[in-house]
Amino acid sequence: MSSTGPIAAYKKLEQDGEIRPDPDQARIVDRLQRLHHELEDYPEIAGRGTGLSIKNWRLAYFFRKSGGDKSAPKGLYIYGGVGRGKSMLMDMFYEVAPVKAKRRVHFHEFMLDVHARMKIWRGLSGKERAALGGRASEDDPIPPVARQIAAEATLLCFDELQVTDIADAMVLGRLFKELLERGVIIVATTNRPPDDLYKGGLNRQLFLPFIDMIKQAFDILTLEGPTDYRYDRLKGVETYYTPVNEVTTAKLSEAFFRLTDRNVEDRDKVPTGELTVQGRTLFVPKCARGVAVFSFKRLCANPLGSADYLTIARAYHTVIMVAIPQLEREKRNEAKRFVTFIDALYEHGVKFLCSAAVPPADLYPAGDGSFEFERTVSRLIEMQSEDYLARGHGKADA
Repeated sequence: MSSTGPIAAYKKLEQDGEIRPDPDQARIVDRLQRLHHELEDYPEIAGRGTGLSIKNWRLAYFFRKSGGDKSAPKGLYIYGGVGRGKSMLMDMFYEVAPVKAKRRVHFHEFMLDVHARMKIWRGLSGKERAALGGRASEDDPIPPVARQIAAEATLLCFDELQVTDIADAMVLGRLFKELLERGVIIVATTNRPPDDLYKGGLNRQLFLPFIDMIKQAFDILTLEGPTDYRYDRLKGVETYYTPVNEVTTAKLSEAFFRLTDRNVEDRDKVPTGELTVQGRTLFVPKCARGVAVFSFKRLCANPLGSADYLTIARAYHTVIMVAIPQLEREKRNEAKRFVTFIDALYEHGVKFLCSAAVPPADLYPAGDGSFEFERTVSRLIEMQSEDYLARGHGKADA
């Protein structure tokens, strides 16, 4: 057994007191260890592109090194209830995976990137397509996009795979087929079993072959332990702190470390992050294990919009906002952005902790849009309730 694999990493987390022993999680870790071992001598990618940014797309190296006679290990599809530790286990696996060319990404962000690449390919001339290793007449963008992704990552780890958009549904089956044929290994976490993907979606019958492919090409693993660790960590934690001072800031900090199973002593080691929004980069000051920290000023005093807030809501199950001021009449733009931000979090079941100068009802008492702001006040109050805190990420209702 590898001393650096998932089992060793999981046992260290137990020994350090960051997680509790959980037989159901341990069963998943055993399967992750097997995949880790299979990847140790799995052929890597022959050449790397210049990254995933759209502006560098034309320079990407398209072709994956042949794996020879060695068959690709089966990917993993891990599903189960909210807060059972799926993302934590996948992050742990990803961190120690013996693969240089790997990518861990929220599924929605990945699909936005795929659609952007497809749009660029459609706009290329025949000469440009040929220069990239494709056929001049190759109007179908899915094969060349799959080739590029395969050239950038032998291992793809998707968090929160869910399909709600028909554009994604129509692309996924063929995209995954192309990726698997090129030897890409996929590990995905989701709240839904395969048969529930895109349930009730438009033209779902066209999506069913993708579900069948998932069942054949992946090992389907269920993680349904008895404890909702995410909700368990929130129990007894206040979510709305007033006023804004050193005491409430310290309490928010304590909540962050509790939610992320990190030691307060390691505050200087908390990572930053980045999100891609319509080709732009959105900086995340602090983030760990699905929890992100922002200031009100960063998100609402700057010219951000619904696309930014939706990306945050899809990427993080919990958001902590620091220092919400009482908004005067002239702050109507900040108030409007805050309304849009809270709407995005609410619709996606994101847990929201904050420090504010005043209680919700007094945040924006008068000014343009103050009547509409009353709905935000109502949502801020509801988002403190046990019913809301027990909701799953990505779900608008219980």
